[in-house]
Amino acid sequence: MSNDIGDWYRSIPQISRYWFTLAVAFPLLGKIGLLSPYYMILDWNLFFHKFQIWRPITALFYYPITPMTGFHYLINLYFLYSYSTRTETGVFDGRPADYLFMLIFNSVILVIIGFLAELMLLMDPFVLSVMYVWCQLNRDQIVQFWFGTQFKAMYLPWVLVAFNMIIRGGGISELIGIFVGHLYFFLMFKYPQDFGGVRFINTPSFLYKYFPNRRGGVSGFGQAPASRREENRGPNEGRHLWGQGNTLGGQ
Repeated sequence: MSNDIGDWYRSIPQISRYWFTLAVAFPLLGKIGLLSPYYMILDWNLFFHKFQIWRPITALFYYPITPMTGFHYLINLYFLYSYSTRTETGVFDGRPADYLFMLIFNSVILVIIGFLAELMLLMDPFVLSVMYVWCQLNRDQIVQFWFGTQFKAMYLPWVLVAFNMIIRGGGISELIGIFVGHLYFFLMFKYPQDFGGVRFINTPSFLYKYFPNRRGGVSGFGQAPASRREENRGPNEGRHLWGQGNTLGGQ
């Protein structure tokens, strides 16, 4: 049993494994009392006036585990594992530095919004921001949701917003996650390809030093969207070949 769990854990892609580990460690440490939940939430005054500079990091990974929130936390872990793994082994296959940069970009924007909107926990929108990117890269892929419902992946984030509004009376965190995910997707893919603009965000070179690209990775599960201008060209005329991977089934 332990060997099976260890093999499964080691099979998680590198960056997703780090994220999953932190998303398990901080909530459990808070649950058993080794770390106070009070010290892991986002707080403007304590960050700027008390110089508790770790709070933006812990707020991304911490989630309170109680009888009322435990199920939602487990759902978050499932979405984190599932869609982070799919994204990292999809369009970012063999490029861990680029995937890590996406997480850093999303987290920085989320922390800024969190300070402005006085959000204390950022795990929900953080997970959804990555799910949104995957759904846009695989927008026509059919996914399954609860009760056997099926629909195209591009609708999944909005289904989750509606679901949380009905079940939990929330939805704001999910909308913020969609906004952050769309911001990255637009700046990295849509604006340079569809509108011929410059790419405003690029992976810093020092990340490649610690997370170098590798060859011979697993074939991808998605592809970056082709631009409208490219759709009117020949198959190889002036086109950046992102590569097309295997399509992924439902959840």
